[in-house]
Amino acid sequence: MNNQKFFDERYDVIVIGGALAGLASALTLASKGKKVLVLEQHNLPGGVATSFVRSGVEIEGTLHEMMSIGPKESPLKIRKFFDEMGVDIEWLRVPDAYRFVDGKKKTDVLVHPGTHGNFETPAFEIAQACGDSDGSVFHAILELLQLCHRVYNSVNVLSVTHMSKARMLIEHPDFVRTAGYSAKEVIDTFHLPDTAVDILSAYWIYVGDVIDNLPFTVWAVLMADYLGYGSYVPAKFSHEMSLKMAERAMEMGCQAEFGIRVDKILAENGHVKGVRLMNGEEIQSDYVICSAYPDKAYTSMIEPLSEVPDGALKFVNAKTVGVSCFSVVMLLDQSPEELGIHDYSTFYAPHGMDLNTIFEEYATEGPYNYITSICTNLANPNASPKGTCIYSITALPRPEGWFGVNEENYEEMKQKNAEYFIRMESERLGVSLKDHILEIVIETPVTISHYTGAYQGSVYGYMHTMDDHIVARLQMSEAENYIHGLAFAGAHQISGDGMGPAVTNGRKAAKIILDMMEEAQG
Repeated sequence: MNNQKFFDERYDVIVIGGALAGLASALTLASKGKKVLVLEQHNLPGGVATSFVRSGVEIEGTLHEMMSIGPKESPLKIRKFFDEMGVDIEWLRVPDAYRFVDGKKKTDVLVHPGTHGNFETPAFEIAQACGDSDGSVFHAILELLQLCHRVYNSVNVLSVTHMSKARMLIEHPDFVRTAGYSAKEVIDTFHLPDTAVDILSAYWIYVGDVIDNLPFTVWAVLMADYLGYGSYVPAKFSHEMSLKMAERAMEMGCQAEFGIRVDKILAENGHVKGVRLMNGEEIQSDYVICSAYPDKAYTSMIEPLSEVPDGALKFVNAKTVGVSCFSVVMLLDQSPEELGIHDYSTFYAPHGMDLNTIFEEYATEGPYNYITSICTNLANPNASPKGTCIYSITALPRPEGWFGVNEENYEEMKQKNAEYFIRMESERLGVSLKDHILEIVIETPVTISHYTGAYQGSVYGYMHTMDDHIVARLQMSEAENYIHGLAFAGAHQISGDGMGPAVTNGRKAAKIILDMMEEAQG
């Protein structure tokens, strides 16, 4: 079929990929009056921000919770962006931050978030779990979380404001003072009990690196947002975000086409010239935002490959690909109350919080002994029909653990992990989940790779390490412009992983393109 009638000869910007980052880029560019074409290989927008239907029930595909939303009367940056773009989403606040259970130490604590950047509630609950008798642990935890909040505020400013080092030192001293240290190095200066450190380390699974090697800046942003403001979910699942972002982009003049795959990004003399589709059709543009990983773009998408400088290949070879996902999603035949499920989110370490052991285990095919479980209905009571609930159990293994998968062993690997997860959670909850399953879907790194085409099945982009994290990425962002007119949007970019950061990354990519355009004009 000839698709020529769908496309104009030239666009200001072509966005490859209609997931959250690509759509955020498109919205940002359209708001500046740019002529934008979004090309998405699937028949629906959103990438992994999607849902599926089993037994007539819509089930969330991936989203556990969303950061940087805040209440309507005091919105944080992601809600503000959606409001500014006219993307109307009904947000539901998650009632708790998380329950943390350590099977070895018998630690079991429910942590609630504060509001408006207040950390007294989570600090008190964590301190009480440590047997704090004189308030010293509470005050130390509170001081640590307040430091996180100051760093969080600095990151929000510095991510959009160019600033000299001298001014940065004066206006953002805590950010500068802690930027070169790991989360563990900074936490250790507060001399907290081991139990408190374990509880405060629970979120490491959401950034895919243990606190020994996780930059404090990244950990601080995560803790400040989740524990200071709380998290949210869309009332109609993450697919509501995807659809409404796509609809709004088209209302603003973007052209979005689905079921169309880009094969090549065309370049000449160091500049982008357009794209070629799988059917051979070429579309012209001097600017392209690519949602595919730079690993894929620089090794197989740029044409001719001679346009890829050595620096770009060194760049991708120096990166560590982040974690993938193994998730068991179940529709159960009773309500959470009937099943004895009382918490929206639980982090469970049945054999203790030896993070380095857990991290090494994540580099295998499993089974895995650090998981997060989510009962969607406890944040969204209407997530499934009355008398049922949606329950998921998730680990985030490293991609290399699945490099040995093949047609012969895939089903065995998948079933082994799923059965282990269900048995482990059943023992913790004191109920046989297996006896209550109406529908079950098992998502593996292979599922992610097949559905999204993500490099090595990674859902979290490049791992934040002490050598490569948001601070270093901000400092190097201009130096990494290897082909003029090409920018990247996705979990693999500056802000890193998660759905909130994906939106931020999309906005950042649009800003890079707009700056290029302004420079070219004058």
